[in-house]
Amino acid sequence: MPFKTTIGLEIHVQLKTKSKMFCGCSNMSENENGKEPNTRVCPVCMGFPGTLPVANIEAIKKTIMTGLALNCEIPNESKFDRKHYFYPDLPKNFQISQYDEPFARLGELQILDPDSSKSKKIGINRVHLEEDAGKLVHPEGAEYSLVDMNRCGTPLMEIVTEPDIDSPELAKKFLKELRLIVRYLDVSNADMERGQLRCDANISIQRKSEIRNPKSETNSKSKKPNSKTVTSPIIEIKNMNSFRAVERALKYEEERLREDFDDEIGDMNKKTRAWIEKQGVTKPMRVKEEASDYRYFPEPDIPPVLIDKKIKDEHGIMIHLIDIKRRMPELPQAKRERYKLLGLKEKAIESLVNKIGYSNYFDEVVEAGGEPQKVYDYMVNEKLGTKIKIKHMVEAFKLLNSGEISNKILKSILPEMIESGKSAKELIGEKGLKQVSNAEDLKNIIKEVIKENPKPVSDYKGGKEQTFGFLVGQVMQKTKGQANPALTNKLLRDMLK
Repeated sequence: MPFKTTIGLEIHVQLKTKSKMFCGCSNMSENENGKEPNTRVCPVCMGFPGTLPVANIEAIKKTIMTGLALNCEIPNESKFDRKHYFYPDLPKNFQISQYDEPFARLGELQILDPDSSKSKKIGINRVHLEEDAGKLVHPEGAEYSLVDMNRCGTPLMEIVTEPDIDSPELAKKFLKELRLIVRYLDVSNADMERGQLRCDANISIQRKSEIRNPKSETNSKSKKPNSKTVTSPIIEIKNMNSFRAVERALKYEEERLREDFDDEIGDMNKKTRAWIEKQGVTKPMRVKEEASDYRYFPEPDIPPVLIDKKIKDEHGIMIHLIDIKRRMPELPQAKRERYKLLGLKEKAIESLVNKIGYSNYFDEVVEAGGEPQKVYDYMVNEKLGTKIKIKHMVEAFKLLNSGEISNKILKSILPEMIESGKSAKELIGEKGLKQVSNAEDLKNIIKEVIKENPKPVSDYKGGKEQTFGFLVGQVMQKTKGQANPALTNKLLRDMLK
């Protein structure tokens, strides 16, 4: 019987803020991952008795902004909760998180399914905010572990999907699109290798089993046997630090569950397994805790967060939704649609959308008058990237469109534009590279070429079309490549008649 795969993701995103979630310690930026252990800490993030947390407003705003980007509902009120569990890098023995009143919930993200090439809706269960734990360091060959608290208390946003993903490939594609969104929002650098985006994947498989009634089998008029759906336990996979690892781990676990399906369904407790990258396998870790194991209750030291209220409440933290909406940038899918209207091909669209710096540069050059496809071709095919000043790129395209310079001339001066920082206009003036576009001047040059090349002219008139290119080349040679190509072709054909 065929199997059906069901996958849900829990994604943790480290937020870009100046300070940690509940204290004034500097939040670790991507350049500070090598900071000396246990030096970016204070009594609050270390959980000393008598300390009080103060919520980071910017982290809350960035979490709500992400919820809006994922089409979530934003409640009027939210709160923080205590989640109790013991771990060596969690000094308070509880984590300040969110349980039943997150900042965003019930959203969705449309993803192009790599199998069917159709758009598929992936539901977003919730987006909530919490503090990160510290980090355990395991020295190679040692019989002990070390604890680094620098990361402890940094703002961590969690995005939980509905179990709407039906293949490892789709899970990978969803993660890539989500990372793109949080980078567009500038809420996180979302670098998986640095732990700024971490993903736990939940997978189960289903199989339909036939239920036969022995009495009905003797009845020739009996209907087809009934069937019931049998589901494996949910397996949570941890320890994946790349998109490739997520896809490989899910493929491995999908295959393992299918092979061991009958054995697995005997124990329906949710299980946790770790992905071992070098071996390409998952291995058991522990039975998964449930919400009741964490003994959630409202965080007594942080007031509720009131969102978009008209009247200030002295007992809550005020967040104005309209201010967050004003900060929302154009998101990847909206940019794709806009680029389609500009006439760009799909490959060009994805190339630009996936590189935010390229995309922003492209937009500014096009907005200033650059032709979209030409701008893209020069940025990518000529490997310019964003090396030339925007105003110089715009000026160069205006010279190209007006016929003052040719593609060949522009390409020849690009390296010097990059190296010297000079504009195209400055360089063609210095080098005398202005395109010859005067019809009378070109006619005189063409007359000389026709007079000097009687045999190719005779061959062309006799039907050898290929000699036309030779004659064009002679014109280009006399003008040092500065003749207007379109005008040269037209005048040469007219004069050969």
